[in-house]
Amino acid sequence: MLVTGGAGFIGAALVRNLLAVGCRVRILDNLSTGVASHLTGTEVELMRGDVCCEADVDASLAGVGQVVHLAAAGSVMSSATDPVANFEANVVGTFNLLDRARRAGVERVVLASTGGALFGQAEPPVDESTVPSPISPYGASKLAAEGYARAFAHTYKMRTIALRFGNVYGPWSERKRGAVTAFFQAIESKRPIVIYGDGAASRDFIYVDDVAQGIVRSLDADLPAATVMHICSGVETSVSCLAELCRQVAGAPDHPIVYHEKRAVEVVRTFASYDLARCLVGFRPTVDMATGLARTWAWLRDEAPRLREL
Repeated sequence: MLVTGGAGFIGAALVRNLLAVGCRVRILDNLSTGVASHLTGTEVELMRGDVCCEADVDASLAGVGQVVHLAAAGSVMSSATDPVANFEANVVGTFNLLDRARRAGVERVVLASTGGALFGQAEPPVDESTVPSPISPYGASKLAAEGYARAFAHTYKMRTIALRFGNVYGPWSERKRGAVTAFFQAIESKRPIVIYGDGAASRDFIYVDDVAQGIVRSLDADLPAATVMHICSGVETSVSCLAELCRQVAGAPDHPIVYHEKRAVEVVRTFASYDLARCLVGFRPTVDMATGLARTWAWLRDEAPRLREL
């Protein structure tokens, strides 16, 4: 089993879930955002390399039957600042992985895609029938990656599966550019929590171990080629509500919040239905936000500093 980006946030959780069910895991990661110490205590093979490099991908695919492709440039805001780098990582990188995988005879490729960024300002809840309409380069790059996955499935008879994640949070996320991490880091450093817009914008937040279980189920299930599924919570949570939950979990109910102007490339409202994933692979999220945020805060406060010293 190859996991690209396996030293990153979702990868660190996924690797542990894969090892728990008896998989042998190889990781390809350039460590630009991944952290080698995330893999401390795991029996995995870490190969340092880039999904845009054919030689690196070829070496990582040797003897591999299945691939989970997590390596990506994952920030909406960074994609607006540097769309070229986003395109190269997410489109060129995904194409290169798919092309080298089909040449290597890989049986199945599961790709990490996105929910809200793919659909733009669509009326929620979105599902697999909702027409994509991305408003950021990041969303466009994920739509292009899904398109290539579908094309490779039909042209080369590969079994590709695209999983559209909600806004993932949890342990191992100290480098993630997302609201949960930003809010907790602001509280820890005694800086105000920054909310862009009026706080009414909403997201579908899902705990990282629930995402990992969705991926594992997708590796085992007898799914049609070019399957697309949402792996999400199905719950709409406003940014203001999230900030309040983070303050309560961190024991800082009066921590200051400041409001800045809304950012143009961000979706206003988004949450999704996971009905198809429930029907096809038995997926159902199990970790509620209060529990998940408490675990995340504890990890960021206690474990992240320790890992930085390794």
